[in-house]
Amino acid sequence: MIIATEPVQRAADARLLIVDHNRRIHHVRRTSFIDYLGAGDLVIANDAATLPASLQGIHVRSGESIEVRLAGRPSLQPEDMNYFTAVVFGAGDFHTRTEDRLPPPILVAGDELLLGPLQAWVDQVLGHARLVLIRFTGNSDHVWASLALHGKPIQYAHMTTALKLWDVWTRIAGPPVAFEPPSAGFVLDWRTLSDMRAKGIEFETITHAAGISSTGDAQLDLLLPLAEPYHIPDVTAQAIQHTKQQGGRIIAVGTTVVRALEHSAMCDGIVRPGNGIATQRIGPSTRLKLVDSILSGTHEPETSHYELLRAFADDTTLRLANQELSVGHYFTHEFGDSVLIERSLE
Repeated sequence: MIIATEPVQRAADARLLIVDHNRRIHHVRRTSFIDYLGAGDLVIANDAATLPASLQGIHVRSGESIEVRLAGRPSLQPEDMNYFTAVVFGAGDFHTRTEDRLPPPILVAGDELLLGPLQAWVDQVLGHARLVLIRFTGNSDHVWASLALHGKPIQYAHMTTALKLWDVWTRIAGPPVAFEPPSAGFVLDWRTLSDMRAKGIEFETITHAAGISSTGDAQLDLLLPLAEPYHIPDVTAQAIQHTKQQGGRIIAVGTTVVRALEHSAMCDGIVRPGNGIATQRIGPSTRLKLVDSILSGTHEPETSHYELLRAFADDTTLRLANQELSVGHYFTHEFGDSVLIERSLE
């Protein structure tokens, strides 16, 4: 696979690799993905908008420059803006790969961080030298305004230019709660949604605080994905129940949607509306209760996103799919091509 280096969400030549429920592989244009769906199917996407979650600043005790990347929060409530899980880097910027970034100064509880107009304190070090719980001072209005003023979207060394906030918002972006873009949703635009409706394919959304996909540290990456809050609207829960009763399929746009729906349905297979926190890891041993297919980006083995795909297809099938992606020179990462994987028949 080839890394996508330009922030083009809906590239005209974007491709889609389909792995159907019989483990057959198809190559098509990404714009034709709805041709593989049918009337009565329900497509669900994550409507989270992406926060400017990268903050440059100073570690006061040492005087050293740092970058703080917000990575998690306890809830989706807009007034709940004081506590965040964060990954801290030493001096540098996105031109250096995260794997090669300098470590931060030694962080301990009580350390003060000055992040532009924001003052923060390290509340806890969370089992890794770069993973901390931080507490912002000031009320939620101050935190929101300061993030908008000082924060930047999390950047990637493989991009040719710095990402702007509008580069990482999908067409359906709503509440600003994601830390990295729910990029599977880049495939959607208003024409696609109109074509789905004309074909009798239903569409609804959830809101899920998509976390960071990689930290550049192998040990820290083993902790991903972190716990992520989500909200399932009443209308979405009702649409899921109706679709299942009528024999339709649930198609999740992105790994975050799978995490939220499967967490909600964990006990008895029924999705209930309201708030929750997805804490589970989905992988080859997971028996999916709800989602039938996933539309996602192309993911590299050993990443947390790829592990989730192993719940939909066996390793042999995924290896064959990876070979096809490599031979076909598919693009990967946030602005790359896509895969549609149907859950294997048992």
